[in-house]
Amino acid sequence: MQVKEGHPKGLYLCFSVEMWERFSFYGMRALLILFMTKYLLLNTEKAGQIYGWYLGLVYLSPLIGGYVSDRYWGQNKSIIFGGIVMALGQAFLAAVSFMNPEAVTGNMWLTYYPSLLVIIIGCGFIKANISTAVGTLYEKNDPRRDSAYTIFYMGINLGAFFAPLVCGTLGEKLGWGYGFASSAVLMAIGVINYMMWNKKLLPAAVFKPAGAKKCNADGTVCKDEPLTAEEKQRVAVIFIMAFFVIFFWSAFEQAGSSLTLFADRSTDRVINIFGWSWEIPTTYFQSLNPLFIFVLAPMFSKLWVWMARRNLEPTTPHKFVWGLALLSAGFVVMTYTASLVSGGNKVNMILLVLVYLIHTLGELCLSPVGLSMVTKLSPAKFGSLMMGVWFGATFVANFTGGWYAGKYDSMSITSFFGILVISSGAAAVLLLFLAKPIKKWMHGIH
Repeated sequence: MQVKEGHPKGLYLCFSVEMWERFSFYGMRALLILFMTKYLLLNTEKAGQIYGWYLGLVYLSPLIGGYVSDRYWGQNKSIIFGGIVMALGQAFLAAVSFMNPEAVTGNMWLTYYPSLLVIIIGCGFIKANISTAVGTLYEKNDPRRDSAYTIFYMGINLGAFFAPLVCGTLGEKLGWGYGFASSAVLMAIGVINYMMWNKKLLPAAVFKPAGAKKCNADGTVCKDEPLTAEEKQRVAVIFIMAFFVIFFWSAFEQAGSSLTLFADRSTDRVINIFGWSWEIPTTYFQSLNPLFIFVLAPMFSKLWVWMARRNLEPTTPHKFVWGLALLSAGFVVMTYTASLVSGGNKVNMILLVLVYLIHTLGELCLSPVGLSMVTKLSPAKFGSLMMGVWFGATFVANFTGGWYAGKYDSMSITSFFGILVISSGAAAVLLLFLAKPIKKWMHGIH
């Protein structure tokens, strides 16, 4: 198989936009559970529920953003709109954070919830469209796609790495509002950068609605062509794989909830060097996953291309199996780590670092590959909408994961993490058995 070298420059514009958007998102996420439990003084169950609803709706809203893009606005206008709205939402949240906590908790529907809702709307328009825009840079069967999405994923995680360090430090040390405000500023920078370069670096397909009805020469409106049997089966694959994604993200996203609580309460975060002592802020642990992504993603990008040239590359379903299996393995280590906590003892932070490393390996086998898969399998007129469906599965996952995180204080922590071992492991086994028929329905798409 002959594979082209290099990538279009437009990939790196999408990379930068997503980097700043994810900085904004993860900067806020790093603070969210701590802000609710330490400042607003909400109990763990309530905070976990809000966290789950928020993250869930962030990944449900791309259905709206994708539909509007496909039918009316196109990806370009949707990305710009989403970035502006998201920056405004972060600024609103920053303003709320400077209020008296009793005033916030007494008027949640007028203060805290609206700020989260505005951010949700902005995320919906960006996520469905910036990910799809990457796919417009490549032909359907271009083997560089998985590699491209792995590079794009580095942008996501570069922003996610710095966000907890910057926003977390400002929020925990200076004040919650300063952390949230920095998220707003960086999102605004991302939008401005995109508007400066989009017309020069992105293809025409990004600027027009892919699914808008076309008109005949006489001015009459053409009917939408129905999907072929092959297209229907490919769409079905997206839904099937989305089902397995639920198991992955509901467990993986414990990073921002139960794993954060474990790091805060049960992990020895103190570094002692020659009499000098420093306690690592809890939010810094959320930078581990993006750091590992940034280090390992180039290796995975080269690996997929190297294997494609030799006809050795695993199919998309098999990459997903590896992702789920590695997630389960990470929670095996986490269950063991939790078993060491007793009598107020705290565990060595290295064990938690190892968990994040294993989970990152699983993520690289599944998440960028899934984004690439959706753009390859989606009918052209539903590209952004199908990306919205894909993120809709993450809505279910985050809602489920948030609900489960709320149970962290009501059961033993070994049982809590042990259940996640079973759920992700069982999903991996089931998908392994289904991989062959799923591949058949992909009709030549790898």
